[in-house]
Amino acid sequence: MTAYAIAHFHRTSNHPQVIEYIDRIQATLDPFGGRFLVHGGEQYEMEGRWAAAVILEFPDLAKARAWYHSPAYQDILHLRADHTEAEIVLVEGVAPDYDPSATAAALRRAAQQDTTATT
Repeated sequence: MTAYAIAHFHRTSNHPQVIEYIDRIQATLDPFGGRFLVHGGEQYEMEGRWAAAVILEFPDLAKARAWYHSPAYQDILHLRADHTEAEIVLVEGVAPDYDPSATAAALRRAAQQDTTATT
């Protein structure tokens, strides 16, 4: 299942080390099949405040985790982290045939079971 690294930046910087990080990051992604889906494009804040958003795509969650913990990425991570504030999550995507109403039905059943168990 495809996986994503999603970064929600609260504060960004054009510090020379951040620019170096950006210049070097693709080489850390390549061995894991990672690629940018979102990076620095126009954005509209619909809820909350975001300085910037970045989304990376990986073939699966194992490769995303391996990339993040790889020596190559860990070697450059401080270049960004020392000059920005962000929250980053690795998350598995959904199948092409994903149906949110099936998830809602499962949640309803679970909620009903919780209600029945507590009464």
